[in-house]
Amino acid sequence: MTYTYVRAHARGVATILALAALIVPRAETAVAAEPRDPWVRAWGANAGGQLGNGTTADQQTPAAVQGLARASVRELSGGGNNSANAFAVALLSDGTVQSWGGNLAGQLGDGTTVNRSFPAAVAGLSGVTEVSAGFQAGYAVRGGRVLAWGDNTYGQLGDGGTTSATRPVRVQSLDKVKDVAAGCQHAVALREDGTVWTWGRANNGQLGLGDTTDRNTPKRVPGLTDVVEIATGCNHVLARLADGTLRAWGYNAHGQLGNGSTEAGPSPVEVHHLDDVARVYGCGHHSFAVLDDGSVRTWGWNGHGQLGDGSTTSRTTPVPVPGLDEVTDMAGGWAHTVAARSDGSVLAWGENAAGQLGDATTTGSPTPVTALPPGSGATRVSATANGKSSYAY
Repeated sequence: MTYTYVRAHARGVATILALAALIVPRAETAVAAEPRDPWVRAWGANAGGQLGNGTTADQQTPAAVQGLARASVRELSGGGNNSANAFAVALLSDGTVQSWGGNLAGQLGDGTTVNRSFPAAVAGLSGVTEVSAGFQAGYAVRGGRVLAWGDNTYGQLGDGGTTSATRPVRVQSLDKVKDVAAGCQHAVALREDGTVWTWGRANNGQLGLGDTTDRNTPKRVPGLTDVVEIATGCNHVLARLADGTLRAWGYNAHGQLGNGSTEAGPSPVEVHHLDDVARVYGCGHHSFAVLDDGSVRTWGWNGHGQLGDGSTTSRTTPVPVPGLDEVTDMAGGWAHTVAARSDGSVLAWGENAAGQLGDATTTGSPTPVTALPPGSGATRVSATANGKSSYAY
């Protein structure tokens, strides 16, 4: 351990003792300022045990998820809201899946409807390549097929029925899937051929099929080709095309489709004033795009400052997020946003009633605050789909 020593001319025993009291251990101070532990971190609302720390108490600063090492997690997705239905699923490096949190509709996939405040295996899953969590349903891609479990009220399990399942079931008539994304009560799949397929609830046009009719099996979104990335909010969907432009559809009361209007879009529309998009992120009712030059654009609902532009004005077309760069990942819940940066820091902004910004307060902020400092080791983030919980790994 390294100590700071003060060289001085002693003028008596009393002076020497006073100087000795000023000795400060530098190494201990550094550890406190820059935590480097190996665990997945979680913070915010925790009524369902969705933080995975063995309790149901809210957490205002990042805390470890029990037994879940950051290095072993390939993907993590938060689902539900801030009540007892919130949960999370994690894809591990060995292709298995773990889940924790609320389980009212069987969304933990363990064969029960009992909440669990620590991670455990989803029944019978191995060889998985992608996962996603919706409001009360979970999804996994295995061998190009989609498996789903949990609530099925609107056909969001895609198995042809509306009966909920506490263990994974196969989504019908869909193969060669490379990614799956879950909205609140619908799901979206991206196939290897660049087409997009949707199923589940359609009350806001979020299936992109031109109507508001629920579907309990996947249907192809018409007119979409060359899609390379998909992202979902609660009731809206984003698709990035190979040419760097975006398409969006679904709920649009706050401008989350980015097309300059607030009218619902049951069919894909082009997000205005955006090209050269490198990555896209859907949050509860707002969205973000990272451009090729590393700058960030945002649009949608901003009632709590979740767009990060310093205001609480909702945006119907993309606007810049000042001072935000070197982003490696982003995610957002109902009214907050988290972002990981290349220096290992995690920033957050927006609503903070449950401590979901991770800055040891419950005070909201329309501009980024620090949840984890540089050097934390985190490179990716997630948030409960329509809730107040955050994750970094």
